[in-house]
Amino acid sequence: MDTARSPLYAAIDLGSNSFHMLIVREVQGSVQTLAKIKRKVRLAAGLDQNLHLSRDAMQRGWDCLSLFAERLQDIAPQNIRIVATAALRSAKNTDVFIEKANQILGHPITVITGEEEACTIYQGVAHTSGGKGKRLVVDIGGASTELIIGEGFDAAALTSLDMGCVTWLEQHFKDRSLTEASFDRAIEGAKHVLAPIVERYRSLGWDICVGASGTVQALQEIMIAQGMDEVITLAKLHRLRKQAIGFGQVEELDIDGLTLERALVFPSGLSILIAIFKQFDIDSMTLAGGALREGLVYGMMNTMQQQDIRIRTIQSIQSRYQLDTEHANNVASIATNLLRQCGDEWVVEPIAEDMLNSAAELYEIGMSIGFKKDGEHAAYLIKNLDLPGFTQAQKQLLAQLLRQYREQLQPIGAQSALSATSANRILRILRLAIILCHRRDSQALPIVTLNAENDALNLTLPNGWEANNPLMSAELALEAERQCDQHWPLTIV
Repeated sequence: MDTARSPLYAAIDLGSNSFHMLIVREVQGSVQTLAKIKRKVRLAAGLDQNLHLSRDAMQRGWDCLSLFAERLQDIAPQNIRIVATAALRSAKNTDVFIEKANQILGHPITVITGEEEACTIYQGVAHTSGGKGKRLVVDIGGASTELIIGEGFDAAALTSLDMGCVTWLEQHFKDRSLTEASFDRAIEGAKHVLAPIVERYRSLGWDICVGASGTVQALQEIMIAQGMDEVITLAKLHRLRKQAIGFGQVEELDIDGLTLERALVFPSGLSILIAIFKQFDIDSMTLAGGALREGLVYGMMNTMQQQDIRIRTIQSIQSRYQLDTEHANNVASIATNLLRQCGDEWVVEPIAEDMLNSAAELYEIGMSIGFKKDGEHAAYLIKNLDLPGFTQAQKQLLAQLLRQYREQLQPIGAQSALSATSANRILRILRLAIILCHRRDSQALPIVTLNAENDALNLTLPNGWEANNPLMSAELALEAERQCDQHWPLTIV
């Protein structure tokens, strides 16, 4: 039997620090990554004072593209997009590099403007990152930094600034010394570059802030390795700055969680980010799910609808794992209803309801591997699947919720998506909703009332319902015992 084969797509980003190639295909309405290839070229480091690229820098780029060219042979030309950014925007001999690069790749390279780069970065973030309201997107590249404010898929402000982790390394850490003075110079220099846009961006405002660059990813990896959560704050940035200064020289940097590949440009990227936090008075930042390359890919995929990213991700997973969507929707509906009956103050974080709904929509995914230990199977899958729209902390919480959605009950372990109280409370609601939907029939769902007072829950069932549903009544009684064992009072009446 003939099976339609999903076409491949390739996006290549000739960045100022690294060249990247992303190869994907579309699977059940979602993007599946097949390959990510990255080479540290440091093109911007080859720019002299007259903005001419050195022959050595160009040769590093050509050598990298020779590797990329092999993978492009099997991809339709209309599904390939290759762009160059800040270093090649600035270089006066770009044409020399591009002419040979085009011959190597066999496909045209487009040198995009700073505004085009910012717009594409935003689309990559919008298609891969969740969250409601306005978002401020920050992308620190090798020779430019993009800042975008937008909502949904529409950008309201796009700016590309001439500073990046490679150029700032050469300007402010040229002697490779890590001192208070060198960091101060780099931070003040970045604040000066940012100054012209601060007033406009602050007047537009934003609800959430996300970082879409290697610098932000490196920071998050460091913080997790050092036992911190994934949320970036100014206090944490200053803590890492202090750690860096303690090593004295860039070549001596050995911060726990920092890769050797990223160490050279880490101080300069950190300095720029500190300046951004200060100038825009940013409270916190999380890592975006995608950026420029993802924006290029989604731009080629006309079938990808502009809808809520989390919903698209959930629907894709349900389709891939052949989940019973009608039943999942019933469980999610009951869970939402129960949570709202508990009052707005019982679980205060707005994201909690989304996490509860997502867990309800996916709770049977572990059964695709096997019924026995299906909670463990579900947790494994959620941890290891790409989930556009969900942060790493949110994935960790979902995995913990699904690991114990039935039978054995333990409090949710350490995680940073929600407070411990809220995480445990939505776990309790999830378990009740699943029991109430036991018969998998929307016509058999009981109309119940749930009242909450601190950790005490009181579930009221319809008159006579228990006599007609002895199995489900027994399950609820057992669940009450389990929750009470954890000092979470649950009364069934």
